[in-house]
Amino acid sequence: MLRFILATLLLALGLSGLVSAQAPAVAQPGAIQSANIMDVQPEASAAPGYATQTNGERAKVQPGNNAPMWRQVVAGQTGVSSLPKSEAPEAGTLIQPFVQYPGSRLTNAGEAWREVRNHWIIPYGGSLVLIVLGAIAVFYWRVGCIKLHDAPTGRLIERFTPFERSAHMFNAAAFSILAISGLVMAFGKFFILPIVGTTVFGWLAYALKNAHNFAGPLFAVSLVVVIVTFVRDNLPAKGDLTWLLKGGGMLSGQGVQSGRFNAGEKVIFWAGVFVLGLVVVASGLVMDKVLPGLTYERSAMQMAHMVHSVSNILMVVLFMGHIYLGTIGTEGAFKGMQTGYVDETWAREHHALWYDDVKSGKIPAQRSATGATGVPASTVQT
Repeated sequence: MLRFILATLLLALGLSGLVSAQAPAVAQPGAIQSANIMDVQPEASAAPGYATQTNGERAKVQPGNNAPMWRQVVAGQTGVSSLPKSEAPEAGTLIQPFVQYPGSRLTNAGEAWREVRNHWIIPYGGSLVLIVLGAIAVFYWRVGCIKLHDAPTGRLIERFTPFERSAHMFNAAAFSILAISGLVMAFGKFFILPIVGTTVFGWLAYALKNAHNFAGPLFAVSLVVVIVTFVRDNLPAKGDLTWLLKGGGMLSGQGVQSGRFNAGEKVIFWAGVFVLGLVVVASGLVMDKVLPGLTYERSAMQMAHMVHSVSNILMVVLFMGHIYLGTIGTEGAFKGMQTGYVDETWAREHHALWYDDVKSGKIPAQRSATGATGVPASTVQT
């Protein structure tokens, strides 16, 4: 009996709803009347000039069909805006025109940029960083730290002056802040966000973004100083090609003669510091909107971001190898940058041509006036 009553009530409600749905809607005075699907005329699409109709013309034959308006929107046509052109050059453009960035489909520029970032830069850039990191770990596991073959003599040679060390360390500190913050902002949501959650990651990303913005100008200034300071000793010289072909003797254990900087360090300087460094700085300044004479439209920011991201990833993987060899990968290398001095044995085994110039008096063993704090003057070779 109860089931019969419930079924009767449901049937009555359904019939009443059907009747009310079929009843014509009565528009309230002053209300906006939406288009009725029954008023749309599909056969209107066969009329001559249908494809070139304006939005007003289309509304007469197919109410509610706003395709002409949206075609204009996605075509990048500029509308009217009260904002000045100098402050908002794209204020009247809702959707950018169609472009095809490297690696994207032919689509509007915003979507093309998203495809390049999400389909290429993030997965392949992240994979490259992990591959290089893994290669360094395997090299250290199989080869280990490059040790000196002979015992230290106790006689020191000044490899870096206090000014050179300050310039290098200042640049290295700014680069480290930029690299860590950039990697977290680009890849953090994949390996940090699942661990710490959205709240902590949000504050972390916000803090690192501000650190990135502050460290950027410091890196740009110190980069110029580093280039000017070290460019002379990084010019190509005889024996550089031999050093590269033999890999610096890192696998064979037999050192290859070089000047003050070997060919590997010169590659880091020219490819990493000079080319990629300047590209990173220039693209970063564009994204900060500080370069004069540029029109900062969305397309310019998108291209600057893609260039900035790719050059940054390449720079990071290059300097990962440089940092490894300059710290745990080579005995005495970090101490040489820390104090400015290296032992005669280290100089002879790693930079024999430079050591010969020092021994012959062509290059003084003590180049700075004050020397390094904590280094006994009696140990410095003269």
